[in-house]
Parts: sequence; structure tokens; C-alpha cells
Amino acid sequence: MARRGETIELAVLGLLHESPMHGYELRKRLNLMLGWGRLLSYGSLYPTLKKMLRASWITEDRSATQGAITSRRPRIVYRLTETGERQFVALMSEVGPTAWEDGNFDIRFAFFGRTDMEIRLRVLEGRRTRLQERLEKVQSQLSLTQKEMDQYAAELQRHGVESVEREVRWLSDLINAERSQQAPTAPEPAEPSATTKTRPQGRNG
Repeated sequence: MARRGETIELAVLGLLHESPMHGYELRKRLNLMLGWGRLLSYGSLYPTLKKMLRASWITEDRSATQGAITSRRPRIVYRLTETGERQFVALMSEVGPTAWEDGNFDIRFAFFGRTDMEIRLRVLEGRRTRLQERLEKVQSQLSLTQKEMDQYAAELQRHGVESVEREVRWLSDLINAERSQQAPTAPEPAEPSATTKTRPQGRNG
């Protein structure tokens, strides 16, 4: 299971793969990606950035603040290194349970544009299978537990089932779209050449 720190590392690598950013911009973009339910504080972000600096995945660029308005604390711009770029590619190429876990799938999906189609398909299919297994388990227990629940607990469970069903349909649509791009198109029939349109007649023809 991917730890929260590893998920943040992947998100930072992906964002810096787009362009260099300072800490404030990184935190703002990360919170948009993670969603309101997992807001990221500076106390969580900066230890992750320090760890990535030690691993040489990113660098600090302090020269970018020269010429700017004088402030007590200059802004530090973070940039992706070649090592960090290789790490990002390696993480995005991984295909396994970690790739389609609840906490990691959203981040992987946000950077799908930089992933091979085959990897995208395997991650989408893995996520769909995981949700289908979860859905079957919940539905098998639903009829047994609803009698023991009050109205609101049963309604909450029903809402959860419907949410998973919607995501499964959404994943199926994405998978079908990916496969339609992957399928080779049949070549159009070639125009008959001038030599085959009229067969030359023999001497006796």
C-alpha cells in the first residue's frame, strides 16, 4: 500500500515535470489534485521536498528571486533533475496493486498524458477489477445487514454502492476509448492501377 508521502512525491515529480515551481504554487496545485478531503499543509510538504532534495530528484533555485521585490524570505523555486525525471518515468511505468489504490490512482490518472497506452490500460483495468471485487463483496452483505441498520446507515451504504458503480462505468468508458485508439484501422482498398484496369489484348484477341 502506498504511503501518503510516496503519493505526494509522485505528485511533486509530475508537477515539476511540467515546469519549475516555488513552494506556494506547488502546495496550491497539490491541493487541487488531492481534493478537499486531503488538504496538504506546509508541515507535510516541506519534509517531502527535503527528502527529495537529498535524493537529488529536485534542486533549489534561489537565483530566480534576484531582481524581485525585496522580502524577508526569498522564494525558492524547485526544479526537476535528470535523476528526478528518471524516477518519475519509473514510477509512472509501474503496474501493480499500488497503481490503482484509492490514494494513488488519482495522481497516476492526472499524469496519464505522459504514460504509454498499454500502461494506461493495465492501470485502468486493475482499478476496475479492484472496484468490482469491492462492489461484489458489499452487495453480497447488503441484504443481510440492511435489516439490522437504521434508515440513515442503510442510505449511506446505498450511496457508497452507487458511487462505486458510477466509477466502474466511468472506467469501462475510458477503457473502451483507449482500446478503440489501440485497434488498427483496416486499410482502404487500393485503387486499381492503370495497368490492371485494361488488360492488354493478345495478338488473337
